[in-house]
Amino acid sequence: MLTILQLIVDTAASVVGGVLLLRFWMQVIRVRPPASVAQFTFTLTDWLVRPLRRVLPGVGGYDWASLIGAFLVVLLASCVLLLAGASGQTVLLYALFRFLNWIIYGFMGLLIIEVIFSWINPHAPLAPFVHALNDPLLRPLRRLIPPVGGLDLSVLVALILLQILKYLLGQAFFF
Repeated sequence: MLTILQLIVDTAASVVGGVLLLRFWMQVIRVRPPASVAQFTFTLTDWLVRPLRRVLPGVGGYDWASLIGAFLVVLLASCVLLLAGASGQTVLLYALFRFLNWIIYGFMGLLIIEVIFSWINPHAPLAPFVHALNDPLLRPLRRLIPPVGGLDLSVLVALILLQILKYLLGQAFFF
């Protein structure tokens, strides 16, 4: 029964946390989302971000309330482990590990969406938005890796680097 509860909590937390991280990233790179994405993002996260902004104002031009909100969501979702007898320190470390994994998987997902857009419909309404979200990751790689036969391999290299980062993160937390 605890496994089913964990699945439900993790699914809800992943959606809300992922949207909070998207909201933070959009603000960091100063990209304006399409109206439908903006409405979805703000509707789903304003209940947490607005109260947090009273305590955590934007410093340095960053929306810290969205980032801390995402961590609070993953921490709350990880508290299910307390029911299984885990210590508070274990839950906190696990939450930090999951939070960093969410960030890595979010970037990987954005890269895959960009690849799909480039193959299927590069002129789709959301394609420029996804491209703008990925540009800070891909721009340095594109300077180092020229297109090969007209193919941009920077996305593949970025995915491999994110996988390596994910592996190193697992090693740091569990060994």
